[in-house]
Amino acid sequence: MDRHIPFDALRNVRDLGGYATGDGRRVRPRLLFRSDGLGKLGRDGADWDRFLALGVGTVIDLRHGWEAERQGRVPEHPSFTYHNLSIEHRPYDQPALGPEVEPGPYLAERYMEVAEDGTKEIRRALELIRDAAASHTPLVFHCASGKDRTGQLAALVLALLGVPEPTIVEDFSLTELASPALLADWQARNGGRTPNWPGYGRAPAAVMRLFLAALTEKYGSVGSYVRDALELDPEALADTLRTHLLEPAPTAPPALTYRKAVPADAPALVRLRDTLALGQLARGIDQWKPGEKDEEHFRTRMREGEVWLAYAGEHLAGAWELWWDDPAAWGPRPCDAGYIHRLMAVPHTAPPRTGRALLAEAESRIAATGRPYARLDCLATNPRLRAYYESAGYTTAGEQPTKSDGTGSPYAVTLMEKRLRD
Repeated sequence: MDRHIPFDALRNVRDLGGYATGDGRRVRPRLLFRSDGLGKLGRDGADWDRFLALGVGTVIDLRHGWEAERQGRVPEHPSFTYHNLSIEHRPYDQPALGPEVEPGPYLAERYMEVAEDGTKEIRRALELIRDAAASHTPLVFHCASGKDRTGQLAALVLALLGVPEPTIVEDFSLTELASPALLADWQARNGGRTPNWPGYGRAPAAVMRLFLAALTEKYGSVGSYVRDALELDPEALADTLRTHLLEPAPTAPPALTYRKAVPADAPALVRLRDTLALGQLARGIDQWKPGEKDEEHFRTRMREGEVWLAYAGEHLAGAWELWWDDPAAWGPRPCDAGYIHRLMAVPHTAPPRTGRALLAEAESRIAATGRPYARLDCLATNPRLRAYYESAGYTTAGEQPTKSDGTGSPYAVTLMEKRLRD
């Protein structure tokens, strides 16, 4: 499932549902949404219909009042109430910043200012979220880009729900998928100019990681911040939120189905890989980077090998590439193996053990050709991934210290294989 909900004018509408908590539950889908500025909605057209279909009963606008006047607010409608709560008291001009400004430390400092200046408004926002949750009414909160003020409030709510910090960081960084559109919108509003600051519209994981570290250093925890700065009972607030916004993880997820990818699937494959890359970076794993594989890469793999998609019901659950040779990693070899690449399970919403199911399906495809081996490689610096493949029956066949995919510097990989038939 792509966490971004498609709109024509909105760029960063996301459902916070599906994230797992530390106690094994997950956030209920379609109750809590985050967004960029809803003033871009008109009363007519498909976007308005899409928005009303979410069933939102409360809209929290985190922008300054003058922003809402200048950029517009969500149109009035009897189905929801509107609240303008400007949690930011010290405006700053991101596009005008100098290129030397590091996004991580700079934005984390601004977020701490907001956390300390906007206590009255943040408290009220959390109360509205609590009340909407108790009434099982969907709620959306937003700012201008759906990144900074929105990301900060999302982090507080997710922390109170018991979502682990790496997932909170990941949720923040998913704005990176919307960054090109946010930049294009700014340029369209400003005569085609480019912002002075290269960090405009970006959401690197370091921003949220540094903010949460600073908040913890000063207050001890998000709960202590809620108690000491917001003067709310954190236990009572968390209990209400968890009672109404969490649900047990599904015990009988739908069985996976598979189909071979076609060229029209290339955008979805790029999106999935970039999403997984952001998740890795949020967890401090330096392996994939967003933007490394474009649509042409996947179309090429479809022409020269196979690309497969997995579905849980109607929702995309994962994908993988199947190659019939891999000289860059394995050198010249007889036609005795299939080579599995980019095994990708949709984060947070794919059924449990989807990765293992994808691997088994890929192996069955290889075995059906009569080839006796399944082969793959993983970064030599990722022992956790190596252990995962070992648990699936793969053994180390060697090392390739200078593999290159043509897009960057050579890197070392561990070569692994599994015998499928005698």
